[in-house]
Amino acid sequence: MDHITFLVAVVIVTALAFDFTNGFHDTANAMATSIATGALKPKTAVLVSGVLNIGGAFLSTEVAKTISGGIVDDTLVTPGMIFAGLVGAILWNLLTWLLGLPSSSSHALFGGLIGAVWVGAGEHGVHFDKVFEKILIPAVASPIVAGVAALLATYLAYRITARAREKSVTKGFRLGQIASASLVSLAHGTNDAQKTMGVITLTLISAGALGHDAGPPVWVIASAGLAIGLGTYLGGWRIIRTMGKGLTDIQSPQGFAAEAASTTVILTSAHLGFALSTTQVCSGGILGAGLGRRLAEVRWGTAGRMAVAWLVTLPAAALVGGVSASVVKHGGTFGTVVIALVAVAVAAFIVAASRRNPVHASNVNDHHEVSVRTATPAGVGTPA
Repeated sequence: MDHITFLVAVVIVTALAFDFTNGFHDTANAMATSIATGALKPKTAVLVSGVLNIGGAFLSTEVAKTISGGIVDDTLVTPGMIFAGLVGAILWNLLTWLLGLPSSSSHALFGGLIGAVWVGAGEHGVHFDKVFEKILIPAVASPIVAGVAALLATYLAYRITARAREKSVTKGFRLGQIASASLVSLAHGTNDAQKTMGVITLTLISAGALGHDAGPPVWVIASAGLAIGLGTYLGGWRIIRTMGKGLTDIQSPQGFAAEAASTTVILTSAHLGFALSTTQVCSGGILGAGLGRRLAEVRWGTAGRMAVAWLVTLPAAALVGGVSASVVKHGGTFGTVVIALVAVAVAAFIVAASRRNPVHASNVNDHHEVSVRTATPAGVGTPA
């Protein structure tokens, strides 16, 4: 524990803060369709998802090893660089949450780290071949695979149940959704909690507290699981609304198909060490399920905005991470404090802005658009 300096402790706390935002940002991945179809009540859904996210964190560490020793050179990384990268990831998560955009928390983290290490250690500090193999290829392939699988599963579900009573079909698939949504939550904990484990492990390696190529200690696994589970329980209602009501009108057979397809892709990729975006996978599954039901409406405008967010996420987080790393590199402790204060101020502003148009368990299924009012009309009270 002699290697745990104040800066290392700050980085670990910041990593867990990112993990927390990852939790509430990605709750929609597992539970948006189940909430939209009525298979689970909103508060029950986020509780189940939070508990299973914690359990999933203990299932594998392959993705954590990809983060801690794959995409960047751990011999050149410093805690200050990691801190800067986390700042970029957290701010992007909060901004996209405010806008109700299901962007990738994973790519925000990768982008922040890549930008920070590139500025702090130079181009050779980033393993671009690994970035391409482990991040970019899965980013393109995974939502397509999940979408095609969900499309076929939805088509088969409606064909098989075509002559059955609609009430019985709905009830049966809602029960199935409880199981499939739970599996997505477990898979999300397995995949996404590992990313924070990898960041903390990378920090400990850079500080000399762990040897190179070391895996995450048990306390790192447990703390990352608890942080993402707590964030999930609080519920990212703004993004749940977008994914549950914004992409397509989901019925229970579609929800079951989308969740089953997403679970398969996420767990397979986690086993192989691919640090994919669960948001992109689940969004692809929902779009595929929408296309698989005849006459279903797919809102391509919302899908287009999401696609733009996916494209922008990694470079935007990299830019913030790089700027933060430059300030930390040249400003030392003072620069680190400045970046921390700026990040807290921006985060506080975003949270305050979200209160102008709150989305919560009671109104999450009201409509699919999430907007942010900049002012309250005269004579109209602000919702609590």
